[in-house]
Amino acid sequence: MNLRDVLARNLRKVRHERGLSQEALADEAGIDRTYVSALERSVYAATVDMIEKLAGALDIEPADLLSNQKPRPRR
Repeated sequence: MNLRDVLARNLRKVRHERGLSQEALADEAGIDRTYVSALERSVYAATVDMIEKLAGALDIEPADLLSNQKPRPRR
């Protein structure tokens, strides 16, 4: 599995765990819903800045979005 696919899987998983829609996550991160959708489908590769925004909106560490391990809460 490539890193773009890992990000897509983790983003979708954590968003679901938080009970957020793509629109709610996008609003929290200050981005467009269609971009969240594209990231979750591995259509786009996220920048480091975007990963940081998404992690902040999900209250996890940015590295957790790129990890094959279970995301941990932010400190």
